[in-house]
Amino acid sequence: MQFRTIYITTKNEEEALRIGEALVKERLAACANILPKIKSIYHWQGNLEKDDEAVLLLKTREDLAENIISRVKELHSYTIPCAVSWQISEANQDYLKWIQQETLPIA
Repeated sequence: MQFRTIYITTKNEEEALRIGEALVKERLAACANILPKIKSIYHWQGNLEKDDEAVLLLKTREDLAENIISRVKELHSYTIPCAVSWQISEANQDYLKWIQQETLPIA
């Protein structure tokens, strides 16, 4: 079984908490970590933007990543939310077993 970390930026800590809590309650993610304040610089609609945002990090099974990204798009306030994932290649095996136990069972 493969596992993923999903990185999401949000407009603030409250939005990160709301999305993270929903995804953990729905058993799509085993854990949500929130970094409450980051600085972001990006182009949007022809302008260079500089904003304070929050980061939401989720740990989940690889087979749930697409479901999480779809759900983030439903829950997020941004038109095009950042939701990207990367594979967990090395990890505490006991932690990975915990992720497996805390997420939706495989159908």
